[in-house]
Amino acid sequence: MDTSHIAEHAGTAGTLFASVFVVATTTMRTMIPLRVFGILTNIVLIVSSIPSHNYPTGLLHCVLLVLNSYRLHQMLQLVRDVKRSVNSDLSMDWLKPFMTERKCSAGEILFYKDEKAEDMLYIVSGRFKLVESGIELPVGAIVGELGMLSPSNVRTQSLECVEPGLILSVSYSKVEELYVQNPAFGFYFLRLASARLFQNIGTLEQRLAQQAMSSAAAPKPA
Repeated sequence: MDTSHIAEHAGTAGTLFASVFVVATTTMRTMIPLRVFGILTNIVLIVSSIPSHNYPTGLLHCVLLVLNSYRLHQMLQLVRDVKRSVNSDLSMDWLKPFMTERKCSAGEILFYKDEKAEDMLYIVSGRFKLVESGIELPVGAIVGELGMLSPSNVRTQSLECVEPGLILSVSYSKVEELYVQNPAFGFYFLRLASARLFQNIGTLEQRLAQQAMSSAAAPKPA
């Protein structure tokens, strides 16, 4: 049996199957199916490169297989984490891999009221407060996530660093990119932002009720 003919036919078949997968990827509009078909294409070309001794192609697709697998895992993990956050404590830990670290010093103003909003901030350590309202934000708080959904995209308050700390920031453009890559992420993000909005409304209602009770309990002048 002529092994060279077998290798040639195997290589041709592998290339044909890979071409089918490549054509299929052009119909994909979201990132997860695209990564899955990319992985299948890599596997087919790796297998077909062995009998034909086309080792450079096999090595290339081994590297691409690792990259595609990692990106697929990252995107699936992102969707799971966002869903878990929506159903639990509204944690934003799922977004940390896509954020940029920034150290802040005491007295630094991170942004001013009416300034154009372009990113969200996650407080890792230190003390920060909203200047106009005087509200101090705890570690783990997110600032600016609703600015992305606001028509004007401007800051409603100024943010000041009270004690040195660390924050993580992610641009709205990055969040939009994640949404385009995976609509499921966008759906869960909108649910998360909506939940935070209602949470803020509830906090405001509690404060107004407390102020009303304090006013009612205050002695009236004779």
